[in-house]
Amino acid sequence: MVRSGFQWMFLILGTVIGAGYASGRELWQFFGQESVLAIGLFSLLFSYCCYVIMSISQQHKSMHYRPILERLIGSRLTIYFDGLIIIYLFSTTVVMLAGGGATLHTFRIPYWFGVLIIVGLLIVLFFWDVEGMLSMNTFVIPILVTLLVFVLFVFTKHHMTEIPFDFKHHANWPSAFTFTALNILPLVAVLSAVGNQIRRKGEILIASIGSGVILGGISLLYNQSLLSIANEIVLYEIPLFAILKHYPYFWVLIMSILLWIAIYTTAASGVFGIVTRFRKSINLPLWLMSAILLFIMIPMTSFGFSTLIAILYPIYGILNLYILAAILLQPFLNRSGG
Repeated sequence: MVRSGFQWMFLILGTVIGAGYASGRELWQFFGQESVLAIGLFSLLFSYCCYVIMSISQQHKSMHYRPILERLIGSRLTIYFDGLIIIYLFSTTVVMLAGGGATLHTFRIPYWFGVLIIVGLLIVLFFWDVEGMLSMNTFVIPILVTLLVFVLFVFTKHHMTEIPFDFKHHANWPSAFTFTALNILPLVAVLSAVGNQIRRKGEILIASIGSGVILGGISLLYNQSLLSIANEIVLYEIPLFAILKHYPYFWVLIMSILLWIAIYTTAASGVFGIVTRFRKSINLPLWLMSAILLFIMIPMTSFGFSTLIAILYPIYGILNLYILAAILLQPFLNRSGG
């Protein structure tokens, strides 16, 4: 039970800690000043939402997200939100591909070649279906989280006198809802695809509480670090590199590689959510479906990493508030149809 619980927890973290989150761009977009309460509230909301989604997925023994949507919002609205999830997963996976290219570009690898590398490795991953993705998350995410927390903790400790934690002002608390909503749709898509593999409630508790606590803690440290270099962030496509400039080049190298791997696992989650949705209706191998999908996405990465996040994420955060409300109200409702 414990092993499976951690496996699902790493799947959740691998879905969320991708290009936007691990780079700092996503956190800076939603939080910033007066966000201590907002981040704490996000941690609670996130854990609760993961618990509800996984519980429903387990009950339905689901293999894709459509049955879960029908349970949450009814069959009539599911028609529209089904399309929204496909568009969401598609566009955010484009963001991951762009982030992969931008990260490798720091090593003087041409941007487009970097995009092609991540696309090729994603296609290879889907030869092993969901097992390959689970194994990768279980191996990579603990390393990424440990190193990211270490870097942020040391950085925050050295800059604590500049920007102290503000526990008195909480004007930004509504961001907790939009930021949670932003991450809901990929979680619905990915966790619904493994509902038939979740065995016990204990697994759900470990995964939901653990992921909420870890994400809340990292978000608080990260936001604090970004506040101390707020004037420099505008100069960087990826804010994490503004923090890493205070470290030896070795740390820049290590975190850049792990950031790229986190981008890769999140892109895999996005593609996985889409291809599992159409697995029954399209009689093609999973890797071939993934290849077709990814080659359609490649031209769209030309918009730029931070531009895509700045435009798409706030819009989706607001739209997804409806699904967030449905999840929060789920214990009080009994939806079985439209």
